[in-house]
Amino acid sequence: MGDMDKAKNEGENLKGKAKEAWGDATDNESMQAEGQADQASADMKQRGEKLKDAAGDVKDAFDRD
Repeated sequence: MGDMDKAKNEGENLKGKAKEAWGDATDNESMQAEGQADQASADMKQRGEKLKDAAGDVKDAFDRD
């Protein structure tokens, strides 16, 4: 996974956690949901990056033979 992509995904995840915490503190369900959505989006992006890395590793393993 590229370092830049990893940093962006982590930033989005942290932003989502902050929004969710702010929504909890202010009893704002909309903000809570937005924070949870941001976290879910970041998680899916991170999983996609890991999948691309794994596919690249498999390809590299076959290229060595």
